Amino acid sequence: MKLKRSIAILLLAGCATAAFGQLRTLPQNAELGEFRHVHGMTVTIDGTERLLAPGAQVRDATNLIIVPAAIPAGAIAKYTVDAQGMVFRVWILTPLEASQPDKR
Repeated sequence: MKLKRSIAILLLAGCATAAFGQLRTLPQNAELGEFRHVHGMTVTIDGTERLLAPGAQVRDATNLIIVPAAIPAGAIAKYTVDAQGMVFRVWILTPLEASQPDKR
């Protein structure tokens, strides 16, 4: 009986650790903007066309990596740029994240 309880506790602890690992923290220097996919590696941020950098990652509100064409029109997101000014990382915000004040 003790063995079963120990195994159950370990399994629950493992699940909790996995869930904790999925939490995301956005970089402090990430900028906020309204995204739309235009075509290929081109997006608009607040109406201005920008190119995605080679190897750019776009993460949806559940933190999964998505292709740029899957960006919902008008998505509120935070993003960072590379040294050439190309969009390098994008995090589409959840409604809760979008309602938080921008700390920049």
